[in-house]
Amino acid sequence: MITRQIVIDIPEAVFLADGIDEATFAQELRVLAAVKLYELGRLSSGRAAELADMSRVEFLSNLNKYKVFPLESELLDLEESLA
Repeated sequence: MITRQIVIDIPEAVFLADGIDEATFAQELRVLAAVKLYELGRLSSGRAAELADMSRVEFLSNLNKYKVFPLESELLDLEESLA
């Protein structure tokens, strides 16, 4: 798999306030980005899981933690096709 790296400048105060290391913070950002992009319909659950570095099943089962309904985009597609 080909990957690209994106560099984001994070103020030191953010790390100090949260008290976590850079690797943990970076992984959390990946998961949050994946969840939000999935919620907005910009990524499929499979691609979002890839971004979050977890299996699709794990990603979908963790969505509740972020108050995001799993398979929302699939439900909307089904509603549109029935209309």
